[in-house]
Amino acid sequence: MRKEWHVGVVIPAKNEENFIENVIDSIPPFVDCIVVVNDGSSDNTQSIVENMAKKNPKIDLINLAGYGVGNAIDTGHKKMLEILEKPFVSVVMAGDGQMDVDDLSSVIEPIIENKADHVKGNRFHHHSGTENMPTIRKYASALLGLFTTLAAGRHVTDPQCGYTATSYVVLEQWNWEASWKGYGYPNYWLIELSKLSFRLKEVPVKSVYGDEKSGIVNSTFFISVGLMMFIMHHKRCFSMLFSKSVAPHTILSFTAYVIGWIAIIPGISTDLERELTSGYLSKIILVLFCWICAHIFDRLAVISRTELKFNAQT
Repeated sequence: MRKEWHVGVVIPAKNEENFIENVIDSIPPFVDCIVVVNDGSSDNTQSIVENMAKKNPKIDLINLAGYGVGNAIDTGHKKMLEILEKPFVSVVMAGDGQMDVDDLSSVIEPIIENKADHVKGNRFHHHSGTENMPTIRKYASALLGLFTTLAAGRHVTDPQCGYTATSYVVLEQWNWEASWKGYGYPNYWLIELSKLSFRLKEVPVKSVYGDEKSGIVNSTFFISVGLMMFIMHHKRCFSMLFSKSVAPHTILSFTAYVIGWIAIIPGISTDLERELTSGYLSKIILVLFCWICAHIFDRLAVISRTELKFNAQT
């Protein structure tokens, strides 16, 4: 327990026999419950955790058939709803040792202090830097940060960092049936959190890399996650547009977005648009201007809706 809040740690693990014991042993005493979700491991991960659970009553093992990391984390969060008393915060730490346990306190602190509903680690803001992060991951994180910022309507620097803490309030309102199950899970959460108007905060966490191997196939990952973010972005914006408490900024964002599409779809351009875009360069400038305005208004709408929800609850 930490400052009257119960603390649970969800550890998704698949074939982590070389790391899982050290990860569990490193978790501090103030953590009330450790839920390890073994997602179809073919190595000794399950037996290692079972042996540890015999000695440590805080450890709860759940065995799945390998449905994906998102499903594993969701399963752990739902287990926390069953076993922890409110108020509680549910933290996600990977089973491969890529998350420094020394950062755990700073990750949960904004929630306990009622400054956020969901907290994400940010490896790029940590004083130790990201020199040990593979170069390809740095570029991929930067690109995905841009796309996630556009899709979520809020600035996100390190969307792929899975070191998170979530308030029980969020977990009670989450749609588990619709939740994204595979890679891209952090991106989905950020977009959905904006849709539900929950407060988000990023805190610096250490970048840790060793001998662990990623199961991500880059080409498949970018296609599937990119498509998911494109669809979720539009679903979020339309849900905000047709909500009972639609914000003026949302209407302005939608208007600017539509004008941008009008400028590039053949056959529906207006007379005014044709006057403004006599050449291809002018057309591109108009589209970019409209969509930048749409994004700015969208971010303002997310901020205003989030503040309105928080004020209503307090």
